[in-house]
Amino acid sequence: MIGFASGRRIISGVPVWRCLQQITRAPDYTTKAQLLFHCQASSVLIPPSQTTSTNRLLSIRPLNWPALRLCHGDSQGTSERADSKGGFSLRALSQSPKPALYLGFSGLIPFLSAPLLMAATQSFYPELAYAQMAYGASIVSFLGGARWGFAIPAGSPAQPDWMNLGNSVVPSLLAWLALLCRDNIAEGALVVIMGLGLSLHYDLTLLPGYPAWFKAMRTVLTLVATFSLVATLTVKKFCSEKKIKEIQN
Repeated sequence: MIGFASGRRIISGVPVWRCLQQITRAPDYTTKAQLLFHCQASSVLIPPSQTTSTNRLLSIRPLNWPALRLCHGDSQGTSERADSKGGFSLRALSQSPKPALYLGFSGLIPFLSAPLLMAATQSFYPELAYAQMAYGASIVSFLGGARWGFAIPAGSPAQPDWMNLGNSVVPSLLAWLALLCRDNIAEGALVVIMGLGLSLHYDLTLLPGYPAWFKAMRTVLTLVATFSLVATLTVKKFCSEKKIKEIQN
């Protein structure tokens, strides 16, 4: 019970240890006003026989809890800063701009249509497989050019140094190498898969600067494109080969 006499708070009828227990049950001070009120409430009048020990206990409270809250807040801020620097989550995909999201996922249609059509007809068509592989090579080259263009503008997080610009050229070289494998679709598809994986590795770990939503979208699109190329190679192995000209005749 708390009584008020001449503007001073006096605890009466309640043991001191129970008052301290009630204080320790409310450590979460979200505003400065609440913390100030708690500091004022802790300076209560205690009987003279217990003044020294009790005041010593109460005087610790206003000092410890703000320090704990500062430490807790600092740890949260550190983790948030670490997440904003390099971390990303697939949940960031929901933050993608609609044009980038729609255009990105519509770009999977050429990847997925070739293996689906061949699986439906239970036949392997080299022309479709090469068209899919050539489209994948153009995407790999586009990813390298996107990194180059991202590093050129002034004030960009990615500097136009040897690391960024040099690695941006590698996907284009792999795409050119894949287009040379017209007579061997399997080798060309493997080169495209290697180019997609290497570009993703550059964008996620080696070369910083892209926003989290773009990293999440790049991860999903790369995985789907890679599995579509693997599906084409699987159809090539287990299904008979046919020419599109044979169907037309």
